[in-house]
Amino acid sequence: MIKKILLGMTLLMAMVSCTEDYTDWSKPQVNAEPKAVEFGNGSVTPVDVIDLANVTEEKIQVASIVAPTSSDASYTPSFKINLGNKTFDIDNDGKMATADLASYIAETYGKRPVEHDIDATLDAWISNGSTVVKMATSETFQIKAIPEAPFIDAAYYLVGDVTGWQLNNDFKFNHSDADVYDDPVFTLIFTTESDNQCWKIIPQGNVDLGNIWAVENDPKGVVGIEKDGDEALTGSLLTTNSEGNKAGAGKIAKAGMYQMTINMMDYTYTIKEIYPEYYLVGALQGWDPEAKSCLMTAESLMVHKFTTKWTGDANLKIWLGSDFGGDWKNAFGSAKGDGVTTTEGSLKTNGDAIVCPEKDAYYTFTADFSTMTYKWTKLDNQNPTEFEYVGLIGVGGKWNEGDDIDLTQVAPHNWYKANVKIPDGGFKIRADHKWRDDGNWGFDADQNYESKGTLICSGGSTSIPVPAGTYNIYFNDITGDYGFIEVK
Repeated sequence: MIKKILLGMTLLMAMVSCTEDYTDWSKPQVNAEPKAVEFGNGSVTPVDVIDLANVTEEKIQVASIVAPTSSDASYTPSFKINLGNKTFDIDNDGKMATADLASYIAETYGKRPVEHDIDATLDAWISNGSTVVKMATSETFQIKAIPEAPFIDAAYYLVGDVTGWQLNNDFKFNHSDADVYDDPVFTLIFTTESDNQCWKIIPQGNVDLGNIWAVENDPKGVVGIEKDGDEALTGSLLTTNSEGNKAGAGKIAKAGMYQMTINMMDYTYTIKEIYPEYYLVGALQGWDPEAKSCLMTAESLMVHKFTTKWTGDANLKIWLGSDFGGDWKNAFGSAKGDGVTTTEGSLKTNGDAIVCPEKDAYYTFTADFSTMTYKWTKLDNQNPTEFEYVGLIGVGGKWNEGDDIDLTQVAPHNWYKANVKIPDGGFKIRADHKWRDDGNWGFDADQNYESKGTLICSGGSTSIPVPAGTYNIYFNDITGDYGFIEVK
């Protein structure tokens, strides 16, 4: 039996007498000399270990209380319980709100379902119906409790038709450095090249056992969905279906590029088709969810970058083109915490603002969505050539002076113009309405057209063969990076 800890019932405050004409507790009053109230000893005894996963009642008993006695029958005792620097209601039977206990444990220790020893004290109060006075505080005692949470493994992997139903580390879900019970969200961006691709999710435990199917139909086993072959892009994850059998496989009906997010605290998943355009939002464009002016240019399908002088508070987040202007929870941010300055870090959806390590300096910001990481690289040249104008020349075969279509500088050395109609035929980009050696950009002779890439700065460059259409135009005059995003 857990040792009883006696309440120290030394009188802390004298009882204040109440007169019959007392009306307002908040108003100062003058009272007669208070009389001492005699108390006998009380006690508090904690209960056995509390497993919140097995608690269904709104109130949970955390201790047994023997109330102090009083020589004055008109006074009744009441109690408060102190956990750390927080105080909660507790009744005379030693029961407190289950939600209060669960919330305190989660905030103080996290949500991992392990036993915690929680230091507690009990305050004893007495009241005659009008006046309440704290009389004493107990010595410290311990409540032992386990928070409620599902099993969450250290890592997860997508397997299925896209991996040949074999383990492939390229399909490991990304996760922040936080404890999985503090951050239960895992994210994977991947591409399927065929329709009707089935999938399941493998926990790290199975990988460690050397057989990805070692544990199934078990809370720590392979994760899937209720109905085999279900094409739903959102839903519940489970390890055992409603009939008691192992979970079914989901299906992605259409080939494409997808982001899959799983939340293992509530065992849910979301799959959405994405388009490989990523935009910066932040100080550069005033955090305007309508200003789609800062396109990251692509080193590859999964690696995107942006070079500029990072002004203002130098904060940013990233939005996929398919999410732009929507729910901020879908934006990518830092997993390290808001305002943390670091040269590299981890990305996560609904993350905090990412901050350039050095304000008012030229850096390239690179985000790798295959590893969900980012890095900052400082430019050697901190004084790049400034141009008054940068624009398109040759659109529709117009190459004469005065035919330039000027772009707008939306961030230092980054130029943009929306809804530009491009007819058949090529064009080039030049600075200050001139054919200057350091401001004349086009394609290399054997360069193939892609919607995002890099131009060369050379008088020998060729025209840019953009297909006819309407485009949002993006260009960086330091790197030569471009983006021609067709408006559909």
